[in-house]
Amino acid sequence: MFPVKTENDPNTYDNEMVIQWLLGIQSLEDFLQALADAALELTRAEGIGVTIERGRRPLTVVSAGPAAPQLDEKQYGQDDGPCLQAARTGEEVVVDDMLTETRWGDYPAYAAASGVHSSVSFPIADRAGTVGALNVYGGPPHAFVGTDFTVLRSLASQASGAVALAERLVDTQQFAEEMRAAMQSRAVIDQALGVVMVQRRCTADEAFEILRMASQHRNIKLRDLCTQMITNLTGQTPIPPQMPPRP
Repeated sequence: MFPVKTENDPNTYDNEMVIQWLLGIQSLEDFLQALADAALELTRAEGIGVTIERGRRPLTVVSAGPAAPQLDEKQYGQDDGPCLQAARTGEEVVVDDMLTETRWGDYPAYAAASGVHSSVSFPIADRAGTVGALNVYGGPPHAFVGTDFTVLRSLASQASGAVALAERLVDTQQFAEEMRAAMQSRAVIDQALGVVMVQRRCTADEAFEILRMASQHRNIKLRDLCTQMITNLTGQTPIPPQMPPRP
């Protein structure tokens, strides 16, 4: 049994203390590495790995201890194993003894030969398109029998929150880039519309139809056509508008 948190053990971590400590980390990678290091110290396991899978492409983003990388990679190579099962099902997966384990092909024998006879995987980042697992690898058989998983589950939950936040930030940045591109396109098209309206003495709708037909005829995007038009007319590339600063 690994010496994780108990009510009367002053040498183990308080759940709130772990959370506050992790909140002080700045980057996602550093956060997850600190989480893996904390899990290793809490359990004194042979290794800790944090798996993130997106589009069914798993990756060990951080690890602590020598055992995790090779065991994770073995599972990725056969597209099956306890860490992938936990990630994909959202359920904890406990292996008491690799030598008697019948799941996951030859992975249990490989793990046992590597000195790891037990493991537990906690699901993390259970979101659409992204899943993951916190993998704890133990040396002896039945290493986790009777273990209180409270703090490890909390660490897995913190990892889920960190990954979800990082994804939201990426999505927000992507949305901002798309909005910026849309603003740039709209501004160039508006300039070209104004030119056509003056030259042809027509309405905005008529000018747009003229530009659309020219775009189709030349088989180029409308924005590229308008950019060329303004550049040829003024001798300068249109300057795109800037996104307003975030409050």
